[in-house]
Amino acid sequence: SVGLGFGSCLQLFRAWVQSVYGQKFVYAKTIPKNGDAAVWSGDIASTWQDMAGQIPAGLNYSMSGLPYWTFDIGGFAVPNKFINAKGEALNEWRELLTRWYEFGAFCPLYRSHGQYPYREIFNVAPAGSPEYNAMVNVTKLRYRLMPYIYSLAGKVYFDDYTIMRALVMDFESDKNVTNISNEYMFGPSLLVAPVTTYKERTKSVYLPESCGWFDFYSQKYFNGGQSITVDAPLNEIPLFIKEGSIIPVGSEIQYAEESKDKDLKLYIFTGKDATFTLYEDENNNNDYQHGKYSMINFNYNEKDGKLTIGKKNGEFAGMLKTRTFEIVSINKNKPSGLNLSAKPERVVKYNGSQETITLK
Repeated sequence: SVGLGFGSCLQLFRAWVQSVYGQKFVYAKTIPKNGDAAVWSGDIASTWQDMAGQIPAGLNYSMSGLPYWTFDIGGFAVPNKFINAKGEALNEWRELLTRWYEFGAFCPLYRSHGQYPYREIFNVAPAGSPEYNAMVNVTKLRYRLMPYIYSLAGKVYFDDYTIMRALVMDFESDKNVTNISNEYMFGPSLLVAPVTTYKERTKSVYLPESCGWFDFYSQKYFNGGQSITVDAPLNEIPLFIKEGSIIPVGSEIQYAEESKDKDLKLYIFTGKDATFTLYEDENNNNDYQHGKYSMINFNYNEKDGKLTIGKKNGEFAGMLKTRTFEIVSINKNKPSGLNLSAKPERVVKYNGSQETITLK
């Protein structure tokens, strides 16, 4: 299915199911409860073509109901030109790994693995180089987004969700997304368009209709239902944030359990109603299966401009009793990306009781 668009694949498969079994097929929207399996795409090659093929491969996994999948960042089997590479081959190897790390940071599981040459960031490129800085920065961004990503993992378990999502899954009424297999949604809010061509510094991206989109990096807002060409410098993977989104962001950490954030920034991308559920547990065991977790619902109402932080539901050992939410509100009249250094408009001291804040 790598060579076919999603719409074509679905039509062919539905026709086959109808002819063989005499009944209609509906693509999977659920997964088995308590499913702990993770899959990866095998010993792929360290080539641009193989990296590009991972996008539809991952989306097909997700549409089949398998939420946790991954690949070898950098590929596994290395072409001869990249072994002990020098000159232009070394430049290409470093750029390939950089773009693959950027892509990998927006997949359900983030892991690097492969044969020689070694895949650690410091082995790919020297400290301070553009490639090194790009790989470090996107890894830091992944961990700043851990409250968002971990909450999506909770949604996988409790709501049969999938984290990496073909556009057709979330924008079924937009016929233009039917055969798009080179971009996807990472959770409900982030649209990701990996760069998969050597020396490519611009990228054509389709923004689905029914909502507007904020460029992750710039002060730009775009209407949905159009294709645009965006800059894609080496240190940026094209990312867009859906209008009507709530994204929690934590502090800079080195590993998932390094700290439990007392302070979280809540980025509210207004223009439409928005919801998000912050999920937390003990991080390192299966006690969530026995009710040891907490959830906080966030609801933004566009009409009255109010954000409601719901009552905390549930508890677990080590749970924070009080915390601070720093609210950053963004709208299309004063657009912004996800500016990690943005000053909050409101600061809420939260003790687990419901709070309502007016943002407009």
